[in-house]
Amino acid sequence: MDAVIVGIDISKDRLDVHILPSREAFVVPRDGAGIADLCDRLRPLAPRAVAVEATGGFETVVAAGLAAAGLPVVVVNPAQVRAFAQALGKRAKTDPIDAAVIARFVEATKPEIRPLPDAETQALADLVARRRQIVAMIGAERQRERRAPARIQKSIRRLKALEKELASVDADIDGAVRGSPAWREKEDLLTSVPGIGPTIARTLLAEMPELGTLDRRQIAALAGLAPWTRQSGQWRGKSFIGGGRASVRAALFMGALVAARHNPTLKAFRDRLVATGKPRIVAVVATARKLLTILNAMLRSSTPWHTQNP
Repeated sequence: MDAVIVGIDISKDRLDVHILPSREAFVVPRDGAGIADLCDRLRPLAPRAVAVEATGGFETVVAAGLAAAGLPVVVVNPAQVRAFAQALGKRAKTDPIDAAVIARFVEATKPEIRPLPDAETQALADLVARRRQIVAMIGAERQRERRAPARIQKSIRRLKALEKELASVDADIDGAVRGSPAWREKEDLLTSVPGIGPTIARTLLAEMPELGTLDRRQIAALAGLAPWTRQSGQWRGKSFIGGGRASVRAALFMGALVAARHNPTLKAFRDRLVATGKPRIVAVVATARKLLTILNAMLRSSTPWHTQNP
């Protein structure tokens, strides 16, 4: 018997649902009653996967409701789904078509079902994301302040308010992490590595809760640091990285830059790559990947850096 796959297209007010292999389709409202009705209808089917697209926040409540009902939820990348639709020749784009394409995408690719972040981890991730937004706004306002004519300087001078808000968010993040014994222990382990400060550690805690539970290849792929090759016949193209969690990759990249100067082990690793002729950017990416592998192993074994590297 074929496995049951459910694709759900999420919009502001409704959920379009498509079920394979029966091709049954229906719509429920995107509210508490609608999600409860959806769970009641899907649970007897024992689906192998219930897939929703990442839609900038609309999917959060839906995914949480489905997971709470014991359904195997997977959140898929909308860009990958759209590319899959184009490969199928599906040029039309409507909510019912999108739900069917999501179901077919999951049927074809069989993505791994991973537990969704719990409420505390999601709350920390939201705070970390908000901090990232405020830092970006502060940077943008400082750039504008340098170039703006005097008559609009007053409208730009909100830096103090943004900096005050940043301090408030930092305090909330600090309270959340230090108030949790498990997170506090993990943060202390991560920050024992030269090159990893509280901001990077908390980004990893919030946005990569799988750290310490996967092998080195899986964790590198999750961060988008696993290189993928391009070749055809005798032709060999350059390897690239991409996909994965961009915010985690950016944090690790910054950590690698700092570690390549202040962490003797990773500095020697980076210098060795450069000495063999690797471009500096390639060496930094490799250093970020090695840094992630080290952090993953440390959390798995609960061993701080100074114990492993006296």
